Amino acid sequence: MNFNYKRRVSSEVRVGDIKIGGQNPVRLQSMTNTNTNDTEASAAQAMRIADAGGELVRLTTQGEREATNMAHIRARIEEEGRNIPLVADVHFNPKAAYVAATVCHKVRINPGNFVDPGRTFQKLDFTDEEYACEIERIRTTLVPFLEICRAHGTALRLGVNHGSLSDRIMSRYGDTPAGMVESVMEFLRICREVDFTDIVISIKASNCCVMTDTVRLLSDTMAREDMHFPLHLGVTEAGNDSEGRIKSAVGIGALLADGLGDTIRVSLSEAPEREIPVARLLRDYISLRSGHAHIVEPATRADFPMRASAEPISGFETSRWPLVAGHDFPLQDIDMRRVDASSDPEAEIADQRPILITSGHVNAPAEIASWLERYAAAGGKSPIVISLRYDDSDRETVEVKSGADFGTLLLAGYGNAIHLDAPALDAKVAQDTALAILQATRLRMTKPEYIACPGCGRTLFALEETLRKVKEATAHMTGLKIGVMGCIVNGPGEMADADYGYVGAGPGRVSIYKGKTLVKKNIPTEEALPELLKLIESDR
Repeated sequence: MNFNYKRRVSSEVRVGDIKIGGQNPVRLQSMTNTNTNDTEASAAQAMRIADAGGELVRLTTQGEREATNMAHIRARIEEEGRNIPLVADVHFNPKAAYVAATVCHKVRINPGNFVDPGRTFQKLDFTDEEYACEIERIRTTLVPFLEICRAHGTALRLGVNHGSLSDRIMSRYGDTPAGMVESVMEFLRICREVDFTDIVISIKASNCCVMTDTVRLLSDTMAREDMHFPLHLGVTEAGNDSEGRIKSAVGIGALLADGLGDTIRVSLSEAPEREIPVARLLRDYISLRSGHAHIVEPATRADFPMRASAEPISGFETSRWPLVAGHDFPLQDIDMRRVDASSDPEAEIADQRPILITSGHVNAPAEIASWLERYAAAGGKSPIVISLRYDDSDRETVEVKSGADFGTLLLAGYGNAIHLDAPALDAKVAQDTALAILQATRLRMTKPEYIACPGCGRTLFALEETLRKVKEATAHMTGLKIGVMGCIVNGPGEMADADYGYVGAGPGRVSIYKGKTLVKKNIPTEEALPELLKLIESDR
């Protein structure tokens, strides 16, 4: 964790008329959910995204036909006097990437399936020689693509997602942060061999813990190999409504607070233009910390998680931590000290009562973390209630800001309880927000978790309506993780954490999964939800 906010220094990449990385602001982007072969609908939605403040727009290009039509979409946008950088999203189809590179401003490929067929589990053991041959196979397909990009001034995004790694990577690393990072690095090393540097990298997961750990590992790994490519941040399949906003704020916010990230997308199962205001709020909130008053850097770092070493709060078992003040206990019922993080932590060592810590610093999470580190180093073991205040009257604003702030601290191991102080919000809304933050950090599950993709031109059913129906039918199933995925590209692999999955299999057809196991294949859409519920109930 960085205690004094400073953005990571990255290289600069041009995408159309904008630049990503370097000294440029964090760029905002989204992805259409139209059919890429529908020129009018795709161009219109791209312009709506831009009108909302989106600076790049991505479109799915399943095949060469869709890739070719990107030229018509681009031309249609330009007919309106607009110049919007367009990004082609390619999976499983190098030929589509080759075509897209001639007509788009940037092409996204997934190292897990650009050459490899994805996770087939047909080969689980690779000798060193076989592994080297696989890398050469990547080079044979990737280098010609890079030359096309170079010739047309097209940027590249290498986008790895949790759950979409090749058998080669899985054989040695498993579906782990280390495997995700190596999947990117294999491609980056080839890019460096041919001196292609117009690259942006994304490395995503629906689990905020996996996502943040992996991005940090990637940043460190690149730095060791003297690579400084810009990073695109996002929490995949975040879902919709408050849950999607909070989950995105927790994952993206924690990394932005560390100075990581050059472009972001908030992936919501809603109209794509609705993602942009959330992304802008998150970016602008964190960027206010630039040049802030200095925060004391701890001389040593405590063992984590710090919450494990604290004494219990009277009346509460440590197994229930972290708690939510106002939900689990009224603050007035606990004999505790109120401490400001600008104070001297050593002055609090003698008093063993719980501590409610606050901060008025513009970078409140960092000041609180610094105080807690120095308190622990001095021998302090009192339980910690972290209290952060938000005077905003808008619920979404509080969700995003508090998600970013509490997420930064909780993911790093700080705190035994949290208190979300939002006077303008209804008390239950504030409590629900705090509980959703704990769930997004995987510290406490109080309702089901929905791993739902935002939809794109590959989506094979009415995603928003389906997600609403699934949530209504399963709202009582606390702790269950359910994937609602538009197509086989994002599911089943990328719903890696889900207990059950509802995955688009074809027009009007859905497949039902238990974990990664296909249970019902290609059933009619109208039968899918009843079959999902029947499967869940049979296991309960």
